[in-house]
Amino acid sequence: MKAAWGQWAIGAMLGAAVLWFASLHDFHGTRLATTGRVALAGVALAAWIVHAWRASRRAADTPMASPGADTILVVHASQTGFATELAERTADTLRAAGKMVDLLPIWGVDAARLKATTHALFVASTTGEGDAPDVATGFRRDLMASRPVLDGLTYAVLALGDRDYEDFCAFGHELDRWLRESGATSWFDLVEVDNGDEGALRHWQGQLARSAGASDTPDWSRPAYGRWTLSERALLNPGSVGRPCFHLALVPENAAALSWKAGDIVEIGPRKARGDETPLPHREYSIASIPEDGALHLVVRQTVSENGHLGIGSGWLTSLAAVGDTIDLRIRSNPGFHAPDDDRPMLLIGNGTGIAGLRALLKTRIACGHRRNWLVYGERHVDVDRLHMDDVERWHRAGDIERVDFAWSRQSSKIRYVQDILRAHADDIRRFVAEGASLYVCGSLTGMAPGVDAALRDILGDARVEDLMTTTHYRRDVY
Repeated sequence: MKAAWGQWAIGAMLGAAVLWFASLHDFHGTRLATTGRVALAGVALAAWIVHAWRASRRAADTPMASPGADTILVVHASQTGFATELAERTADTLRAAGKMVDLLPIWGVDAARLKATTHALFVASTTGEGDAPDVATGFRRDLMASRPVLDGLTYAVLALGDRDYEDFCAFGHELDRWLRESGATSWFDLVEVDNGDEGALRHWQGQLARSAGASDTPDWSRPAYGRWTLSERALLNPGSVGRPCFHLALVPENAAALSWKAGDIVEIGPRKARGDETPLPHREYSIASIPEDGALHLVVRQTVSENGHLGIGSGWLTSLAAVGDTIDLRIRSNPGFHAPDDDRPMLLIGNGTGIAGLRALLKTRIACGHRRNWLVYGERHVDVDRLHMDDVERWHRAGDIERVDFAWSRQSSKIRYVQDILRAHADDIRRFVAEGASLYVCGSLTGMAPGVDAALRDILGDARVEDLMTTTHYRRDVY
């Protein structure tokens, strides 16, 4: 129907244009009489009206095409145009990865379209003191006030805002909450962007690339890297059936660069080979240390593509770069995963290389004298997959960690994963949360993170988990 109305509007403008033109000249350059001019315009307009009426009838008789199951819907809610621009970049990134994409403004999306969609990405601005952009007014009033069943939808939200305002990214969070409460499943966690921060945008782009299976998508903007030196590299899991996993230490040229908070992210600029300065897409890793350690620590597992090539990020850090080589590095603040300022209890859950982010959080807590820490961690074999477990066990013996539970997936047939530990100790989880605990999850986006979320919902109930998310007592750094 929008196309038909467009035809009518074009017809009206055409008639007006013909009337104006006829008032000046006929097709041979001579003036026309007034009646002739009007007649010409009238004939043209009448002809177009008949054409538009027939087109509208054809449009009304043609059913609207349904989006394909593989089509990704990209929705933008913009106040100044920035969200629209980012949505267009998002769509271009997905198309470059071979994905089918539909790009729509939020006012063009209804419940039927969302129900017919498998994957959707929302780029949402917040305006004023936490308001939705004007173009989202109808969507918010009509659709978000209802609860359509969207249990077939997988989604992610890029929330744009400004931390100078109290309700930072409020509409993005509201949209994310509404989608979850309507039964939709998170594709990956909401990404907040403070005043166009390029680091956060690269994080969004990285999540897009991973989700779309496109590892070599060029960065939208080149990070301003600093020069750091790879000072140490040690294999953490010799004999493991899994891929080799390394502890890395990096030091900056300027000691003043040793500045970050536990939970922050490092962006690495990999290279193709030693001495090759060709810029490649950056890679993100959780920081495993605190500045007081005097070095930035990483825990990196090698990845291998289907053709047998090492991943461009993990391959550079764990194999191609030599100890003593210069590494391009940038630290990105990740306030959504910073440790709480107070001494509340803290439940830390993770697996694999997720120990990196949890290790930094534990170091921060211990340095502050906050000892009510409970770690639930999973890996494969107790003997060989001990990623910094010596640190953990030493802290536990010293009383700096109140409780530690391990899940060794290749050692047991009963309790194999961290979510199984949570369910086995449901009463303790409920009691810990009732005492004001914050929950931090770090590690695998596939398998672990959704498994933990499902276990927490079984133990605490959906309403309590949603409340923990809203009050930032439930935080995740998953990849």
